[in-house]
Amino acid sequence: MPWLSPKTNLLEKETTRYTLQDVDEPYLYRDIFPYTEVPKVVFNHRRVDMDMPEEIWITDTSFRDGQQSLAPYSAEQMVEIFKLLHRLGGPKGKIRQTEFFVYSEKDRRAIEKCMELGYEFPEITTWIRATRQDFDLVKSIGIKETGILVSCSDYHIFKKLNMSRGEAMGHYLSIVAAALEAGLRPRCHFEDVTRADFYGFVVPFANALMDMGRDAGVPVKLRICDTMGFGIPYPGVSLPRSIPGIIAGLKTYSGVPSAQLEWHGHNDFYKAVTNAGTAWLYGAAAVNCSLLGIGERTGNIPLEAMVFEYASLRGSFDGMDPTVITEIAEYFEKEIGYKIPPMTPFVGRYFNQTRAGIHADGMMKDEEIYNIFDTGRILHRTAGVSVNSTSGLAGIAYWINCRLKLSGADAVKKSDPFVAEIKACVDAQYVNGRQTVISDEEMCDLLRRFAPDKAALLD
Repeated sequence: MPWLSPKTNLLEKETTRYTLQDVDEPYLYRDIFPYTEVPKVVFNHRRVDMDMPEEIWITDTSFRDGQQSLAPYSAEQMVEIFKLLHRLGGPKGKIRQTEFFVYSEKDRRAIEKCMELGYEFPEITTWIRATRQDFDLVKSIGIKETGILVSCSDYHIFKKLNMSRGEAMGHYLSIVAAALEAGLRPRCHFEDVTRADFYGFVVPFANALMDMGRDAGVPVKLRICDTMGFGIPYPGVSLPRSIPGIIAGLKTYSGVPSAQLEWHGHNDFYKAVTNAGTAWLYGAAAVNCSLLGIGERTGNIPLEAMVFEYASLRGSFDGMDPTVITEIAEYFEKEIGYKIPPMTPFVGRYFNQTRAGIHADGMMKDEEIYNIFDTGRILHRTAGVSVNSTSGLAGIAYWINCRLKLSGADAVKKSDPFVAEIKACVDAQYVNGRQTVISDEEMCDLLRRFAPDKAALLD
């Protein structure tokens, strides 16, 4: 029977109800994933409309997926990072949740210390094995939501679990039922969805989960996991790699509300940030990230990147405090010992520094010419230059002004004699074969040598 859609206000017929397609052999999409070749991007030219949710937010996996890729954090470090996440997310809780392991005494102590802080956001959730004992453990701590791994592709179902699709689906649903019985809000991690049979397994499984949630009166969440970074953001791409197709399909054919859809991606093909933004645009309310993008293989979606993606799409930070991003980067380097690649956007040492002399000359005239935005105001990171063989007089003068925080009438000019003396020493090093940039420490030494009055201003 046709029914009046509250979304379009038009008469519509009920969408197709897809059922599980059990198969005897795994379907591995060898035409798209030949393995001995680069995966193929195949188009079918079917497009769906963008459907940005009314509210979008970020969730964090730094203590779970992120921590798996580093030496384990101490409980004290986890508490400090949690505080930074809280401050970054702002009063509206735009960093809505973060997830922890619960297996070690250290992890449980960190959870207890974080819960004692009394923050509403980020909400503490967990990721556990799908056993009754783990459900009881999580519930006893006071956690309300937990992640449950439900692998979706035939690569996992047949090759890792040694099950059929029907057996896997039945197994997963029994685990979700146990979580609901234990009083927990399940978050089902649809692992490897970008290599899964969307209509033959993903949609029927999502249908069953939505039915189960409605019966229990509990919103079952779906975390859509692009485990290998195969997702493609382009319009008209074929499933299973199409992010617009996956998100729109789950909303259309399974009736999954945006608030129950979360995207989790990896950066194997350099698309993590773009893919996450695409998931927002087509109807997922949440994107799951880790600080500095630290995670499995090439890493997760960098949380700090999605803070800026949010501001770009919404027009403001909506209460988030981006200056905390700089504090987070400093904490990871100084307290945890993690070395951030220097060219990393927003957090790397050189992300807003230029090395070309002609660029430095432009920066001296107007910083906006070569800086992406007011990084001093937004990130507490003033734009700068690195001195090398192409920096010229302008680059050296600019470096001095940035380092000594000089401006206006006090600013050093490229015509000042000591600038030429420093440049002569720099040039001589490159004539003798130097390949690396002149470090800040070396520049300070040169300043002390040729301009001791200015060097007196060094911190």
